[in-house]
Amino acid sequence: MAATIGLAKQVGARSACHSLGIPRASFYRHLAPLHGPRPARPKPLRALSLQERATVLALLYSERFQDQSPAQVAASLLDEGPYYCSSRTMCHLLVAAGQSRERRDQLTHPPYQKHELLATALNQLWSWDITKLLGPAKWTYFYLYVVLDVFSRYVVGWTIAHRESAALAEMLFAPTLRKQRIEAGQLTVHADRGSSMTSKPVAFLLSDLGVTKTHSRPHVSNDNPYSESQFRTMKYRPSFPARFGSIQDARAFAVDFFAWYNEQHHHSGISLLTPSALHHGHAPAILARRQNVLNEAYLTHPERFVNRPPKSHLAPTEVWINKPPKKDENTP
Repeated sequence: MAATIGLAKQVGARSACHSLGIPRASFYRHLAPLHGPRPARPKPLRALSLQERATVLALLYSERFQDQSPAQVAASLLDEGPYYCSSRTMCHLLVAAGQSRERRDQLTHPPYQKHELLATALNQLWSWDITKLLGPAKWTYFYLYVVLDVFSRYVVGWTIAHRESAALAEMLFAPTLRKQRIEAGQLTVHADRGSSMTSKPVAFLLSDLGVTKTHSRPHVSNDNPYSESQFRTMKYRPSFPARFGSIQDARAFAVDFFAWYNEQHHHSGISLLTPSALHHGHAPAILARRQNVLNEAYLTHPERFVNRPPKSHLAPTEVWINKPPKKDENTP
């Protein structure tokens, strides 16, 4: 830096810093101790006095204004006559006093339980949800109810109605549970916190049948990911229309879609099996046939497979909703 100072005296600070590749800010920062401490910043003439600052802070801390924002306090004081300062100045005073936080008295909600749900076989964990389908005119909708098995992604039940109601949900669940031969204590049903999902008729029905029900946390879509994923698959299909002309059109589309989804759709989350194949126990035979095809391909052209013979995907053994994080081995 001494060389920079000497060169600056000859050609100027800008040229010296440019030639030596030194930022001018660093150059002047190095010179600052040579010129002594910087003079104190003069106090602006329009600044509040110490007594005025104390008066404003006392008002902000008072029982009347302690849970109001500075803008509300300034407006109230302005309506009553005395003017002390602007709401922005009040904010600066609170920041300087270390009180820059939410001042309003707000309702706090208790923390909701994060359910960690595991399925290791069929009909252990179901997920269900309701989505809107646009009708023929603006502000008209049809409501699609879908219940799927989380382990196999198989849609075990669905219906489309003109409205969302607990009675319709109850009518959907009763025959679906009978069809899948659900026994008491076998199944957990997970859903979000919609009015139909949390309704008493559905809760009583599931309770009577020995089915456990759980709900997502409010405003956390990841707590019900499998139903959301199924709706996305449906609505991104090329054949999905912008609007349905009638409820009969919507039901006709759903019949074709769920037949394709269950029987033909190779789901990436279940080793590219179809939900029907996994749900009805055909997965072992299908995976064995796939492995035989891969073995023949390897014997025919081993050079096309690097490092090792090809292996078919394994069937899923577990599926989680909110899988708990793995604990570090060093963590007690």
